[in-house]
Amino acid sequence: MSEYSIGDALKQFLEGSKLKGDVQALQVQEAWEKIMGSTISKYTESIKIIDKTLIITTNVAPLKQELIYQRDKIIQRVNEALGQKTITNVVIK
Repeated sequence: MSEYSIGDALKQFLEGSKLKGDVQALQVQEAWEKIMGSTISKYTESIKIIDKTLIITTNVAPLKQELIYQRDKIIQRVNEALGQKTITNVVIK
């Protein structure tokens, strides 16, 4: 019987689990202020990951426009924060 660390066991469990997107969304939420800055973080209402799409919700119209312009940068920064290429698309609502 081979030995696994708890972290490795959890990673293996999450790979095949429907919880993976939720766990990754929580990781992004925790790091969102570091990723995008305090002003954007303050006006972001929710962050979800569905499949490989990051869904960002805000009611501030100028922020929506700014986030739309920064889609590629957001994808790059979020993937760096997660340590793997997870996000391929960003939707701003």
